[in-house]
Amino acid sequence: MADTQKKQIPLRLSVKLYNEIAAWAEADFRSVNGQIEYLLSECVRQHRKNGRYVSDELDKPLDMDIP
Repeated sequence: MADTQKKQIPLRLSVKLYNEIAAWAEADFRSVNGQIEYLLSECVRQHRKNGRYVSDELDKPLDMDIP
């Protein structure tokens, strides 16, 4: 697959997570899809850089009760 092609995948998100990503995307002037792709790209870049995830706490459940 060439770098210019995109692979479509189904993705299920909780409503709370979707809303958080949507708000973040709007603040960054991106679509929700663009924001997810950007975040995943940053995680992969960080992992390639030092073999670690962006955060040591990445696997902990998210506390999404933000007012």
